[in-house]
Amino acid sequence: MAQKESTVQLEIRLSLPDSVAREAEASGLLAPESMESLLREALRKRRIDRLFEAADRLAAVPLPSLTEAEIEAEVQAVRRARHTPHAGSH
Repeated sequence: MAQKESTVQLEIRLSLPDSVAREAEASGLLAPESMESLLREALRKRRIDRLFEAADRLAAVPLPSLTEAEIEAEVQAVRRARHTPHAGSH
């Protein structure tokens, strides 16, 4: 069973154009559940953006390409490591 996440109560004050505020309120977007959903989605998008930015920075690093033999050796090493029992675990 998933553990329930603790909550923090925040009071947020927004300055919005009247038309935006009315439409958001009428659409239920200012309700706590909607605000949580909007914030979670924005946070998810930022995490994804940061991941792609990191991937772009990594791709820009001038590293020599691996040969097929080197890739195969790495794959085999990972497979061996997965099949090797860890010390102290049963």
